[in-house]
Order: sequence, then structure tokens, then C-alpha cells
Amino acid sequence: MRKVIFAINSTINGSADHTSGIPDDELHNFYSDYLDNIDVILMGRKTYELMEGYWPVAHEDPRNTESILKFADKFNSIRKIIFTKTLKELKWQNSILAERTLVETVNKLKNENGKNISAGSISIAAQLLKLNLIDEFWFVVHPIIAGKGPRLFDGIDLNTKLKFIDSQKFKSEVIALHYKKPESD
Repeated sequence: MRKVIFAINSTINGSADHTSGIPDDELHNFYSDYLDNIDVILMGRKTYELMEGYWPVAHEDPRNTESILKFADKFNSIRKIIFTKTLKELKWQNSILAERTLVETVNKLKNENGKNISAGSISIAAQLLKLNLIDEFWFVVHPIIAGKGPRLFDGIDLNTKLKFIDSQKFKSEVIALHYKKPESD
């Protein structure tokens, strides 16, 4: 059965603001490898609008490195299901509006053949966490304390114990921590 995986960059104090990280080639290669095992990404409107404004046109920026462009190509090619009440049409390739609730969508996807499912935004991950539908987590922690940005699982009143799988340390001193739900063995 397919797994739902949440991978997120955050600072040491849990800020998930995309401008507070260290987006180097090693990190983009890590996420490119992550995408090799994903064939659908679930996003909310805010994340969709943020990503849609950059990744489809990444090749137009001459400053982008080979690793950034490799990530962009993989990210752009993956099917994206967007949960929104305000958007009526999507321009980004391989993006569709959700036709079912989040729970219905995840349950349907988990029972289909395919690669894993990525919870691609904080809002979607928070909802899935409340529903106990995330199987694995990648917390990519940057050695930064940031005073701005959304916080991971802010306002969630849960006490969820996770099982450590492994970790990876990057030259930038970013550390990727990999966990799973204990019952996901």
C-alpha cells in the first residue's frame, strides 16, 4: 500500500517560511531523490500559488543550477491535487482541483497502485496529522532561528509519538530527520 509522506524544511524553532532556509544544491538533490518515490502531491491553495509562480518557469532563470533545474523538472512532472475553495482553474501542468474531500482523496489514492503520496503543504499535513493519515515524516531542519513564518503543526492539540528511521547531515549543517508512525512497520 502506498504511504503518505510529509517532507518539510523548517528552522530549529519550527518556522516553515520558505525564505528562511539554505536552498543549496545538496538540498535540491535530496528533494529530487525524495520525488523519485512520489507520484502525487497534495497541496493547499497558498502552497500551490507559491510554487506555481516559480517552478514552471525555473529554466528561465540563468542563475539556477543544474540541481535546481533537475528538481524543477521532477516537481513539474508530478501530478498535483489542489484543495481549494477559491481557485476555479489551475495553470500549472499536471495540476488538478480536488473533486473529493481530503480524506476521500487520500483513501482512494492509498488503495491505488503507484508510488507514495506527498503531503505538500503545512495546511494539508496538519489536517492529515489530525486524521492519523501520515505514515512518514522528513523534517529537514536548517540551523537557523527565524522569527517569522508559519509554524509546523501550530494549533494542533495532539501528542503523536514517532519512530526514528534515519538522518542525513548536509555540508550546510542542515539535518534531514526521517520518522514514521510506529504502526507503519
